[in-house]
Amino acid sequence: MIAKHVPMKSIKKSDFDALVSYISDDQDKKERVEYTSVTNCQSEDLTAAIIEVTAVQGMNTRAESDKTYHLILSFREGERPSNEVLKEIERSICEGLGYGEHQRVSAVHCDTDNLHMHIAINKIHPTRLTIHNSYNDHKVLGKLCEAIEIKYGLERDNHQSNKVASENRAADMERHAGVESLLSWVRRECLDQLHAAASWDEFHKVLREHGLTLQERGNGFVIADHDGLMVKASTVARDLSKGKLEGRLGVFESLSKDSGVASQSTGRGKVYEPRPVGSRLDTTLLFARYKNEQANQRALRAQQWKSVREERARKIDAAKRAAKLKRAVIKLSTKSRIEKKILYALASKSLLADIQHANQQCQAERQAIFERHRPQQWADWLRRKASSGDVDALNALRARDAAQGLSGDTIGGIGGARIRHGVKVKLDGVTKKGTIIYRAGSSAIRDDGDKLKVSRGSSADGLEVALRMAMERYGSTITVSGSAEFKARIVRTAVDAGIPLVFADPVLERQRRSLLNNTTVNRNEQLSERGRGIGSGVSGIGSGVHNANGAGRWYGFFGAINKPNVSGVGRRPPPESRNRLRDLSSLAMVRFAAGVEMLLSGNVSGGVEQQGAERNNALRRSVSGAGLIVFVEADKYIAEREEKRLRGINVPMHRRYSEGDAGTLSFAGLRRVDGTALLLLKRDDVVCVLPVDEPMAARLQRLSIGDAVSVGESGSITLAKGRSR
Repeated sequence: MIAKHVPMKSIKKSDFDALVSYISDDQDKKERVEYTSVTNCQSEDLTAAIIEVTAVQGMNTRAESDKTYHLILSFREGERPSNEVLKEIERSICEGLGYGEHQRVSAVHCDTDNLHMHIAINKIHPTRLTIHNSYNDHKVLGKLCEAIEIKYGLERDNHQSNKVASENRAADMERHAGVESLLSWVRRECLDQLHAAASWDEFHKVLREHGLTLQERGNGFVIADHDGLMVKASTVARDLSKGKLEGRLGVFESLSKDSGVASQSTGRGKVYEPRPVGSRLDTTLLFARYKNEQANQRALRAQQWKSVREERARKIDAAKRAAKLKRAVIKLSTKSRIEKKILYALASKSLLADIQHANQQCQAERQAIFERHRPQQWADWLRRKASSGDVDALNALRARDAAQGLSGDTIGGIGGARIRHGVKVKLDGVTKKGTIIYRAGSSAIRDDGDKLKVSRGSSADGLEVALRMAMERYGSTITVSGSAEFKARIVRTAVDAGIPLVFADPVLERQRRSLLNNTTVNRNEQLSERGRGIGSGVSGIGSGVHNANGAGRWYGFFGAINKPNVSGVGRRPPPESRNRLRDLSSLAMVRFAAGVEMLLSGNVSGGVEQQGAERNNALRRSVSGAGLIVFVEADKYIAEREEKRLRGINVPMHRRYSEGDAGTLSFAGLRRVDGTALLLLKRDDVVCVLPVDEPMAARLQRLSIGDAVSVGESGSITLAKGRSR
């Protein structure tokens, strides 16, 4: 996590309204503003908050510095804390800086590769009307970030200040614009030669060969190029400061005019020109296209601005001629002196209004021309070209050294047949690292060329679209990375949507097949239920209706036939095929205290003196007739509770119910996840999660928190009345 203050060096640029309008503007994107919040204002409405803050700032007439504090909090790629955690982080940061009682507006942006939060703070206290400036705020922010990273388990960043301000600004420019700065170029091209110079003549010679000059500025030196771009010599290297250079080379000797003329006549060697930062691709031709297009845009912008200025001059001249004609008419009129004075004033006022209107219209047209032909940095130009479908620009973005692949909950592929699903998605934007953001309903899908990532809080429809997109791009063999909850949701979505894919992870593939088999069985049971009573006889097909005694009356083509104990075809097996040993693992049996003893599945090996199969309760749901099934819903609920516990929220530890938990436990409640009932059992300070069927869930709903529940090793539940599942 990184926190950075963006200062405004001029009070004229301090505009709380403009800042809030920028951070809350979605820019015609759905995947930009995650949420906005207003703190310490009378209203939660942004417009009302802006009016209130502006009024408070206007009441302080003594402060001459910037009255608005713009703070940016940026998180590591892949980190997406919840909104509640983000609000707590914002509160902690503002209180640590001394702005806990100040008015502020915050907005979380998610349209880049790094989730970040903008905070616009009113530095004027709302009641005392005094301005607060945080002293050495960069050191305070570093300590606050370290504490927050530890508290919320965020990835650690280095918050030690080991660079000067100008060096940081150069690094920010390179990341923002995507081009190499003069500082980096000097260090790369001639720093070693400058260190080796033994005299001022050699020092100036090295600079001349690279189109640079050393100039005195204030109390130090600056290195300037042929276009007037400058960088402090001490920023390039600490031993190039004025004091250390004069201590090594003697009193400063400036470059003579003769040497400068000679260097210009003989020509220069390497000179600084803005070039793209390190890339894994050759972007020479693409950068030439960029420079050519920018030059054309500048020329077109200048030409249109000239036309607008000429049009404004014509309008002003026409207004002046009209005003001159009015004054001549007034002068020749027979009006009194006072009447003429009033008419002259009206004519002058009309002239000023016409001139003002011409200037305003000219300014509006100039702004519109600037927006149409806005100059763009190299990275922004690549983004615009990539958004319009330029493959070369997209590859150049993804080949930058700063570009890294998506991490966290992602979907990829390792080959197989590509299946066209005709997925309809809408392009929402392209980041500076070449990540394409698509919109699919309420979900956002990010594509870095190798993997897909679905935004936080996405629906099952979004996951389905992401899976189908992955099959179109990477093939039918799908890889899934991320949390256990995300993998469980992906498996469930693939089965529910009936997507014909194969997971590269054998564990996920077994889960998919298990869920698919259970889904098929359930569907067959539903079809059998709907078709109950449909049978075939000698003469035709009939439908059966059963009474309370189990007898069935069959209606065929030949009328009603009364037969006792007849049920639908396939519902009950014949007597000789019932309760066979091969079905003991899936039969729900109980043990009676007296009479014929019946065995549970786990007691088969001891009861029949045979070695039975080893139980695997981790893959078995203790629900009547459920068979082998993965605890997808239970794991999903456990992962959600554990995530909150790790964030510091007061939530007890949750885990699956196991054989060692058998005994009398405390009832802690019922939960439902994706339609499955989950029983919560309290064991000391741990909550055990056990899936139950619907009949048992209905009985458990009558319990109160803290009631005793007896649970066996296999998950059988006994309530107070002695009835068990």
